[in-house]
Amino acid sequence: MSKPGLDGRHRNKDGEISGKHGNTLVRTLRKIYGQGFAAGYPETAKLSEVMFQLNETSLSQLRRDHETDHLEHKIAHASK
Repeated sequence: MSKPGLDGRHRNKDGEISGKHGNTLVRTLRKIYGQGFAAGYPETAKLSEVMFQLNETSLSQLRRDHETDHLEHKIAHASK
């Protein structure tokens, strides 16, 4: 039996992203991925607060950049 809320997602990768970048604001991530990122959540929410409720598009974008080691650089650049 699977745990509620996991939706078949790669929990290890998602937890790693949340742990490493959990304090990043949705506002910052929208600068990177566009205004549709984490739709329905306030721009002041932290990634760790919304990570496991993200739609597949937003989650896929994060995973792709995390797996290619681009996420940290993109966040640093968008935070300036």
